[in-house]
Amino acid sequence: MANMIDVSNKDLTEREALAYGKVILGERVYSALIQGNLPKGDPRETARIAGILGAKKVPELIPLCHPIILDHISLDFELLPKEFGIKIMAKAKAKERTGVEMEALTAVAIAALTIYDMCKGVDMGIIIKEICLLAKRGGKSGEYYREG
Repeated sequence: MANMIDVSNKDLTEREALAYGKVILGERVYSALIQGNLPKGDPRETARIAGILGAKKVPELIPLCHPIILDHISLDFELLPKEFGIKIMAKAKAKERTGVEMEALTAVAIAALTIYDMCKGVDMGIIIKEICLLAKRGGKSGEYYREG
């Protein structure tokens, strides 16, 4: 039976999570991005806004997630010329009774999907991959850092 975890007895603590993902555009799309020739424009700023909105909507998207008040969410993008891709990093922070891992992960996923949407007119072979939690701190379980 699915149920939402009871967090009413947990203390409010500072929580932070860092998530990562990659979008492999392919040479044709990557070249169009660098040259400023994508039909919908540079996807990074639109993806940043979409990722922030996605993080704020987590309890509406993932059934058993608690609604939390985010103190901060940020997204950064790095071009990966050797892979013809874009690296996405999302950081979420809140003072809450439950963690912000899902918010950071959702921010990355929605940003990646937005990049796909803005580039698919040039090539639909774009790959979204390696979405994962890199680190988290706060709460009863303490700190977590992905190895490697």
